[in-house]
Amino acid sequence: MNIKESTRKYILASFVMFVVGGLIVANVLAKKQDEVFSTEDILYQQAIQLYEEGNYSDAQALISDLITEKADSEMVNYLAALIAGQNGDFPAAVVFMQKALDINPYNVERPIFMLQFGEMLFSAEKYEEAKIVLQRCIDAGWAPEDYPEYQEQVQGMLLQMENMQ
Repeated sequence: MNIKESTRKYILASFVMFVVGGLIVANVLAKKQDEVFSTEDILYQQAIQLYEEGNYSDAQALISDLITEKADSEMVNYLAALIAGQNGDFPAAVVFMQKALDINPYNVERPIFMLQFGEMLFSAEKYEEAKIVLQRCIDAGWAPEDYPEYQEQVQGMLLQMENMQ
């Protein structure tokens, strides 16, 4: 089968135009994605800053926007849980902590995460679940260097729950 020289040129030109068109479309889509990521990152950083400054109501407003856009983000859910906890909304904080744990099951190996999760459950009066989480903290034998009284805090919450029954 012989292909004419002019047909080869048209095939090559078509292929080149297809590749160039694809690169242009990819570039445009990537720029839009970068803009969305930058905007979300700025909102996240502002929420962290407000949280660290103790401005929990404004941090709540920012994180609420991010939760609708990034419901599958571990870090957004974790920050939302911390903010909700500081605002006294412990049932919501438990939901966000559970979502963060569902997204990244390895959080069960993070001592501070587990302590915070146990505290949220305790404050939400979900004592049976809190006992399970706090018992995990004891069984793991964690003693973070930056929090030497970790085990005492865990034991204290467990003791409080036992005294409540």
